[in-house]
Amino acid sequence: MSFPKIFFGVLLLAASFSLLVYLMSTVATPINETGSVGEWDITVPRAPSEAKAMKNPIERTPEVISQGAKLFLGKASCYLCHGVSGRGDGESGALLNPAPRDFTNARFQNLRTDGELFWVIVHGSPGTGMFSYAPRFLSEEEAWMVIHYLRTLSKEDH
Repeated sequence: MSFPKIFFGVLLLAASFSLLVYLMSTVATPINETGSVGEWDITVPRAPSEAKAMKNPIERTPEVISQGAKLFLGKASCYLCHGVSGRGDGESGALLNPAPRDFTNARFQNLRTDGELFWVIVHGSPGTGMFSYAPRFLSEEEAWMVIHYLRTLSKEDH
């Protein structure tokens, strides 16, 4: 085989591989409910259907919400990815694809139950940077407190 044939064969192979990588990255890029790149589609549950019925056993009080905020901003370090305000704009979250969940999104808050949020905290969310936090980093009781706090972050408080 001559040098030009080998050269163009390698060039064609490299171009084909680059095209394949490009196509795979666009297919795998998550889109949200508005069709923009970012967090996974909020309409798609990340927890099994049985999690939806789980009820938060911790009574919602100002003290519990305050404790949930302290956990979010402290021990659990949720803010690193989800941001101090819960918008999904934390410094570590900027490196993640899909982007961390935006808890200020009232539509998301209305779609997802406390049980679903709890399930994700306990089990993580496959395909995202969210790993299991309870019981390794948070007790189950603390996870429920964080959920009460998360509910205060949307424009429509729950």
